[in-house]
Amino acid sequence: MEKIITYFKGIKTEWGKITWPERKQVIAQTITVLVIVIAFTIYTYGLDILFKGLLRVAGLIK
Repeated sequence: MEKIITYFKGIKTEWGKITWPERKQVIAQTITVLVIVIAFTIYTYGLDILFKGLLRVAGLIK
């Protein structure tokens, strides 16, 4: 039981060492991630349309 208590005391100590980012930084990074995800989604969708068109022209799909 003492090992468990020591473990949780260690967790509490380490928790206090965490430096949390500021709100502005979190918002900026979230927006950056969303923009990148949207850009890659649009890029992938564009490639999909391109390849479907090429396969239709080649007569491999209807």
